[in-house]
Amino acid sequence: MLVELDIMKDQVRTGQRLLGLDLGSKTIGVALSDVMRHIATPMETIKRTKFTLDAVRLITIIEEQNVGGIILGFPLNMDGSEGPRCQSTRQFARNILEKIDLPIALWDERLSTVAVTRTLIEADASRKRRKQVVDKMAAGYILQGALDKLSRL
Repeated sequence: MLVELDIMKDQVRTGQRLLGLDLGSKTIGVALSDVMRHIATPMETIKRTKFTLDAVRLITIIEEQNVGGIILGFPLNMDGSEGPRCQSTRQFARNILEKIDLPIALWDERLSTVAVTRTLIEADASRKRRKQVVDKMAAGYILQGALDKLSRL
């Protein structure tokens, strides 16, 4: 079910991790929290194919890593309005909820990729390297923002 972050806090059991997702048209960046839900770690980038195959990979991660909830990056427009990418993200959430029984919270992801790219440039990462890691690092950035908010709730 789609829930607000404060509701998710009460639904995820102690010791369960949160999964952060940065949903793109070609890839899904994946990040994972620690069991205390303080630190987000970029995990992998899934190259999107068919939804069913993408879902199988996500379900495998959920089962292997004891995930209790998902933070899904929500691509609002800069003015805060919802555009076509938000509709696509909501549809992805509905589709994955048909396969799993976990709470999903949408998290404003505006400028996450820009912030991560800037950090990688400052770290002198090559273009090739940035392309390889930007999606999973954006997922980590999104998840860390949600974790920081959860710690204040």
